[in-house]
Amino acid sequence: MAGAAASTEPEAGRTAVNAGGPPAALDEVMLAMDVVDTLRHRQLLVERELGSEERDQALLARLRQVYTAQGIEVPDRVLQEGVVALREDRFAYRPPPPGFATFLARVYVRRARWGAVVLLLLALFAAVWGVQQATVVAPREALARDLESLHARVLDVASVAEAQAEADVLLDAGRSALARSATAEARTALADLQALQATLEQRYELLIVTGRDSVSGVWRVPDANVAARNFYLIVDALDPAGRPVSVTVRDEETGRLERVTRFGLRVPQEEFERVAADKRADGIIQERLVGEKVRGELAPRYTIPTTGGAITRW
Repeated sequence: MAGAAASTEPEAGRTAVNAGGPPAALDEVMLAMDVVDTLRHRQLLVERELGSEERDQALLARLRQVYTAQGIEVPDRVLQEGVVALREDRFAYRPPPPGFATFLARVYVRRARWGAVVLLLLALFAAVWGVQQATVVAPREALARDLESLHARVLDVASVAEAQAEADVLLDAGRSALARSATAEARTALADLQALQATLEQRYELLIVTGRDSVSGVWRVPDANVAARNFYLIVDALDPAGRPVSVTVRDEETGRLERVTRFGLRVPQEEFERVAADKRADGIIQERLVGEKVRGELAPRYTIPTTGGAITRW
């Protein structure tokens, strides 16, 4: 066993010397530690040799041979000190007691192991945060800006208090929806603001449809009162260039809002008869203008008596 140890290269922590040179001068404490290390690496030898004074002497002799074979001169008292130190567990490693400082030290020592995991988690967090920003936060902020800017544009064009109040209501509805993360409701409020702006921007005239082969007016018998009649003039909505304009009207017979360029405007029977007589005279209606929608207002200004009711089919 000692012969095998003597044939190996010098172990870590030992100082070798040239075969023909003087013995290396080593610190006695370091030598004692080295002796203990040698004993621990030869645990089987220790178990066999230690236990009695005679065995201690045999072990000292064996150790002396090991060091001599490696060119290291170790005094007997150092070898004896190493044996005693091994028995007393003097140079044995004792782990530090558990505590926060110990935990931090172990975390630092194992940083290469958990560092990759932390980096991966940070990358995942950054990716999720980026997706959240791109798909939720940024669109919501853009929607909020659109609501505010469109509301300001509506107020700029609105010239009646009714339109301004409606714009304020829609803005409040959009803000409340965004605060509740109800994006769909906020978009509906934005669409309503856009429709309100489009209505306020419109400019058109309401002209009675004329011509011998054109229907200029109709009357209807209401379902609620078969003894009564409702009279309507058929009108076109035309812009200043004479082009048809799509307007929103509520059909009073169905209750539905519809986008049309021509509709029936309800008027008193006397107005209906006056227009009918004008058309019978020469097939042409001389006074066709019944209303005008100006920019900044919600509804047309009528030039004839009317309830404002309308029908979209006749």
